[in-house]
Amino acid sequence: MCEAVEDDSFRDFYQATYGRTVALVAAVLGDRHEAEDITQEAFARAFARWPKLSGYDVPEAWVRRVAMRLAVDAFRRLQRALRVSRRLSAGKRGEAGESDRLLSSTVLSAALMRVPLRQREALVLHYLIGLPVERIAHDCGLPVGTVKTRIAAGRRRLERELGQHPEEVCDAR
Repeated sequence: MCEAVEDDSFRDFYQATYGRTVALVAAVLGDRHEAEDITQEAFARAFARWPKLSGYDVPEAWVRRVAMRLAVDAFRRLQRALRVSRRLSAGKRGEAGESDRLLSSTVLSAALMRVPLRQREALVLHYLIGLPVERIAHDCGLPVGTVKTRIAAGRRRLERELGQHPEEVCDAR
């Protein structure tokens, strides 16, 4: 009987938070399918620890943290694969930028993908997910000042990226 109650509470938790977690990871990685895989893995890990996690004030923060760590790992694997691909096609100079553009389909997400990963994570958590700086700091185990710095640096970089590609902005309208 106790196990069924835990399963119901996890099911409710999963249904309430899955979409937000996928959106977060997709915004950071620029790949919805990879985001779904990563989110599923994060929730599988949460399910295995649900008796303990269900007692947390915000178990969603634990899932987000795990998902972001998995996303960082996936991003690093992707970066390595892109470097290898670029080396293999070194004779074809015009193709390097195209592999980066394949990561996203909109102007903003393309620019966001050019922002360093930690800054991108802070921007997504703050502006897309809507978390306050203090919550991001708590969830990520960072000082508030570090989160503020990452958000400010990420905004500057995003502005610069959007400014460097005005033809993409015009084409998207």
